[in-house]
Amino acid sequence: MHIGIDVGGTNTDAVLVDGRRVLATAKVETTLDVTSGIVLAIQKLQITRAFRPEDIRAVMIGTTHFVNALADGTGLARTAAVRLGLPATGALPPFVDWPDGLRDAIGGHAYLCHGGHEYDGRVISPLNEDELRGVARDIADQGVRSVAISSVFSLVNSDFERQAAEILTAEVPGLMVSFSHEIGRIGLLERENATIVNAALREPAEQIADGLVASLTSYGIHAPVYLSQNDGTLMDLEYARCYPVATFASGPTNSMRGGAFLSGLDECVVVDVGGTTTDIGVLHNGFPREAPSEVSIGGVRTNFRMPDVTSLPLGGGSVVRGDVIGPDSVGRLLSRKALVFGGDTLTVTDLAVAAGRADIGDAGRVAHVDRSLASTVLKRIAGRVAGVVDRMRTSPEPLPVVLVGGGSVLLPDELDGVTTIVRPYQHDVANAIGAAIAQVGGEVDRVFPVDARRRDETLDAAQQEAVDKAVAAGARADTVRIVEVQEIPLAYLPGNASRIRARAVGDLAFEDVARRARA
Repeated sequence: MHIGIDVGGTNTDAVLVDGRRVLATAKVETTLDVTSGIVLAIQKLQITRAFRPEDIRAVMIGTTHFVNALADGTGLARTAAVRLGLPATGALPPFVDWPDGLRDAIGGHAYLCHGGHEYDGRVISPLNEDELRGVARDIADQGVRSVAISSVFSLVNSDFERQAAEILTAEVPGLMVSFSHEIGRIGLLERENATIVNAALREPAEQIADGLVASLTSYGIHAPVYLSQNDGTLMDLEYARCYPVATFASGPTNSMRGGAFLSGLDECVVVDVGGTTTDIGVLHNGFPREAPSEVSIGGVRTNFRMPDVTSLPLGGGSVVRGDVIGPDSVGRLLSRKALVFGGDTLTVTDLAVAAGRADIGDAGRVAHVDRSLASTVLKRIAGRVAGVVDRMRTSPEPLPVVLVGGGSVLLPDELDGVTTIVRPYQHDVANAIGAAIAQVGGEVDRVFPVDARRRDETLDAAQQEAVDKAVAAGARADTVRIVEVQEIPLAYLPGNASRIRARAVGDLAFEDVARRARA
């Protein structure tokens, strides 16, 4: 058996799973510290379906810990951004487009140094070791604990980033390093920003990982812990300590993967209605379609791997004033503040009950609400969702829509422009199910020289490397499959170069999980 958990802004959901069979589900209010809510959810699972903690072989968690840390701006590591590119790139230094508050929260220490490569691999300027040692001394004096190293076109050649790290860590032992070639994609400022965000989260990532393990251990569960990634696959805690940004969109991706599992559809639109937001995304081949361009995180432009998800500030906890919906929400306090639960705030959930759409709480507490007003507001919500679904399609053929999330009762069984709507059984805990059934992935995304006569061999080699990475990450070799291959010829690079991206996924090898737990 294993446990899947998803921490949302309003509720924390948990499921107990045996293979692909869901044995029990639980939903509790998300707590302010998040971790205690996870324990409460496991306790509720135990009440619903008794299990021995020692029989749990793995725990998969989708968590808002890291997003919350960035949003609050508290507990972040003092971070330095070291860019290798002089004499180029000096016009736009690191942090140039950051919100003042977030930059100040991490110190905003920026250093421009010599180095970097041209797009064709030629060196812009050699590394200056004395210059980097001077940076290291200043970093130590400023109390910086984490550094983000970005080199111009490091996706073509990452040697300078690694050499710079060796120099900095030799001068400042214990310094945590994040490399831009491991975090982001082509586009210096966005890749650098993503790397800085990751570096700022490295320290809280250590605390969060230790806290998750401690909370599960206190309950007697000593199984390995995995976190959901932005692409719908799993990573172990050691990976999460190094790459916390990979968890940012785990909530929507868990819901989408859970929607695919519950509905049996691999090509569809998933609409996840929670207490605070409605997240809408497209599934292709059973996995979330990736965002094609930059993504803004906390007001910072980044370009690391994220799903193509549109979020609307609409949910069961959205506050209603007259016929105006939100954008504020009672969030995790829905079960205490909504009228149907004895509170004093009119929410969208109250309107759903008043309109006869949902049977939640005490309907008598919303008897005074105008039914026509409730129906009008709910119809407007359905129209906004239908509009987003239509805009996210990339072909004229309509896609089926899968409704998941506890707030999906707000939506009707028909939407304009949608021919098929599926509201699967256990849709209210689809996010936790998505975490529980998540697979292990491996990805290759880099520039390859492609000989026209050996193109197929190059593509095969890239795909095999992705498969090998998935197996090394803990996937069962006999279940690994390629789910995506992209080849983008780069006309401006010599040698018929192409950017090849291959992604493989496979089921978690629970035999290895059990062995690691005993080690």
